[in-house]
Amino acid sequence: MAALPPVSAATPPADTVPLGTAPRYTSALSAVTTLFFLWGFITCLNDILIPYLKAIFQLSYAKANWINGCFFGAYFLMSIPAGRLVARIGYKRGMLLGFGVAAAGAFLFYPAAAQRVYGLFLGALFVLASGITLLQVAANPYVAILGPARSASVRLTLTQAFNSLGTTLAPLLGSALILSHLPKLSTATSAAAIDVTAVQIPYLVIGTVLLLISLLLSRVDLPQIELATEQVANIDAGSVRAWHYRHLVLGVVGIFAYVGAEVAIGSHLVSYLSLNSVMSNILFYVRNLASTFGLQRFINPQNAQEAAGVMVSFYWGAAMVGRFAGAYLLNKFSPAKLLAFNAVAAAVLVLISINTTGEVAMWSLLAVGLMNSIMWPVIFPLALAGLGRHTEEGSGLLCTAVVGGALVPLLFGAIADHSSLRLALLLPVLCYAYIVWYGLRGSRRAAVAV
Repeated sequence: MAALPPVSAATPPADTVPLGTAPRYTSALSAVTTLFFLWGFITCLNDILIPYLKAIFQLSYAKANWINGCFFGAYFLMSIPAGRLVARIGYKRGMLLGFGVAAAGAFLFYPAAAQRVYGLFLGALFVLASGITLLQVAANPYVAILGPARSASVRLTLTQAFNSLGTTLAPLLGSALILSHLPKLSTATSAAAIDVTAVQIPYLVIGTVLLLISLLLSRVDLPQIELATEQVANIDAGSVRAWHYRHLVLGVVGIFAYVGAEVAIGSHLVSYLSLNSVMSNILFYVRNLASTFGLQRFINPQNAQEAAGVMVSFYWGAAMVGRFAGAYLLNKFSPAKLLAFNAVAAAVLVLISINTTGEVAMWSLLAVGLMNSIMWPVIFPLALAGLGRHTEEGSGLLCTAVVGGALVPLLFGAIADHSSLRLALLLPVLCYAYIVWYGLRGSRRAAVAV
């Protein structure tokens, strides 16, 4: 996850501190960076939650994807209101409120599991995601302005790497704590015997940790930073709006496609890798892999779903590695061309997985995470380039495009229900094809169409 998104690094605010001063923001940046780790961890737990709730409620793929629908739908519905709220109450209060809302959503998992009502789970997820949306809207621009404008892209890339660290660890812990409790047979009888505390306890812990970090953050002296008003020549502010910029509108579609493809693949990896036609011996394979590296004490899956959940960490871990590498490569190559290259590679890897079996099918799909790594931090600034005083409005439009993580997986699930998971993987290929075009052509700046 959709490790999720920062605001623009392309047109960061100008340095807004008085001349002759060079404040150090190390403590503030360290505190805010913990947020990126947390919401990466929480977001990626959805990949574990989907097969768990699918087994409990005997859901189709389409119905199980309402988990993504509610979670990422919150970004679409709450991003703009959250932005207005943060503008009113400030960055720090916005983050503290976001922690509180997210913690409330996590605590709601306890009654939802106790009642075994799917609708309550979806409601809890929406509340949790609303809190995370508020956190992102407050923290992402804050990171961008915590320091010189020229190094904003470096700060954003590095904080995203910590987000990816959370997405890497979540499948490992989630598999051990949640998927290990799934029965071997997925029937109504076995579903009734599933231990609901497997999902209650982790989310109670998450809610408690959110409140504790909120308490610590409330005691951190975060600097107050006021942004200077940008002046843009030759543009009538009353006649031009952000959506008049063609490359921005096409970039919104690009963000929609990227988040949709990444989440659709990540959310179904457990189910895909558990298929006999893909990895008939994944339990044996993961146990051998853990033994080879001396990790059998920590990684000892009890069923195919748990073993597949362990492998999901490679998908998100590859994204983390790619973001560290991307911080270097983006200084050496054209971002637009590098975006197109990665999208082509992602599409090829998916097609290889569709047409193969065994280790090749598994590792080729997991490697897509590496190709996804730079897509957000490249599409976002390309879309915002040259917007000037409309950058904030453009950022809001791009953030709402995260709803792709809700809609694309829903369509993916419907295709899987009516055909197969292999055929459904063609949908992300189409998403990557659009991103290729955007990198090569769609991101080019054109005259404003009023």
